[in-house]
Amino acid sequence: MKDGYEEGLIVRALGGFYDVETADGVYTCKARGLFRKTGQSPLVGDRVRIQRTGEAEGYVEEIFERKNSLVRPAVANLDRLVMVVSILSPPPNLLVLDKLLALAEHQGIEPVVVAAKSDLCGGQAGCEELCGIYRRAGFETYAVSAETGEGVAELAGALAGKLSCFCGNTGAGKSSLLNALDPSLALRTGEISQKLGRGRHTTRHAQLYALAGGGYIADTPGFSAVEISRYAVIYKDQLQDCFREFAPYRERCRFTGCSHTCEQGCAVLAAVKAGGIAASRHESYRAMYEDAKQIKEWERR
Repeated sequence: MKDGYEEGLIVRALGGFYDVETADGVYTCKARGLFRKTGQSPLVGDRVRIQRTGEAEGYVEEIFERKNSLVRPAVANLDRLVMVVSILSPPPNLLVLDKLLALAEHQGIEPVVVAAKSDLCGGQAGCEELCGIYRRAGFETYAVSAETGEGVAELAGALAGKLSCFCGNTGAGKSSLLNALDPSLALRTGEISQKLGRGRHTTRHAQLYALAGGGYIADTPGFSAVEISRYAVIYKDQLQDCFREFAPYRERCRFTGCSHTCEQGCAVLAAVKAGGIAASRHESYRAMYEDAKQIKEWERR
C-alpha cells in the first residue's frame, strides 16, 4: 500500500463524515470533492481507499466496485437483507414485508425473514402460520424472541461472516434483537406507542456493528410502505422475477406476457387456488403490479 493510504470498510456515515475501519484502526474521513462531480456518494458497507491526514483522520479517495446498494437504507455490498416483522405489537404488515422481499430479490441480495417477538404468540409453534408462508416460498425464515432467546443462536449462525442489514417497520424490535444477538452492542431501544400503533424512531443513521461471531450487521431507521415505494422502484415487467415461488409455474401460462393477475389459463393463478402459492403473497404481488402500472414510459426514461 502506498505510504499514507489505507484500504478499509465504511462502518458509519453521519453528517458528511465516514468512519472507515482499516487494519490499522478506524479513521474519520471526509469524501473528496471529486465524488460530487460524478454524482457518487460513499455508503456504509463500501470498501474504500483513504488517504490519512492525521492520527485518526483522512479523506475517502476511491470507492471500490459495489455488488449492490440501496438508497434507503443507505448501505452497500450486502450479503443478506434481514426482514424483521413482529408477530404482535405491532401486528405484521405483510404487504410491507413482501415489498422488502421483492426489493432484495431485485437487488440480488439474499433475503432472510425473521418473525420477532415469538414469545407473544407462545413460541415458535405460534408463529408457524406466518413462518410457513415464507418457508414455502423458499425463504430462510426464523422465529425468534429477544426476551426468551428462542431462535437467537440459529439466527446468529446464519449471519456469521456476512455483511447483513436489518430492516422493517419501526417497532418491529430490530434493536432489541440486535442486542440479543450480541449484548455488547447495547443499542438504544424504544417503546411501542400504543396510541399510534407503531414504534418511535430510535435509530438515526446507518451503521455497521461487528458481531462477536464474525461479520457485520447494520441497524437502520424503520420506514413505511410509502417510503419503500419512493426509494425503490420495480417496474411491472420486472416484478414477477421478484417473487421466486412463481418461477415453477410461469412458463406453463397459456399466454406469453401473462401478468399473473387475472388471465384465464394462468398457471400462477391456478397455483394460488391450489395452495401452491400463498394467497397473501399473490395479493401483495397484485397490489405492487397495480402501482407499477401507474409508472409512465417517460418516467422510466
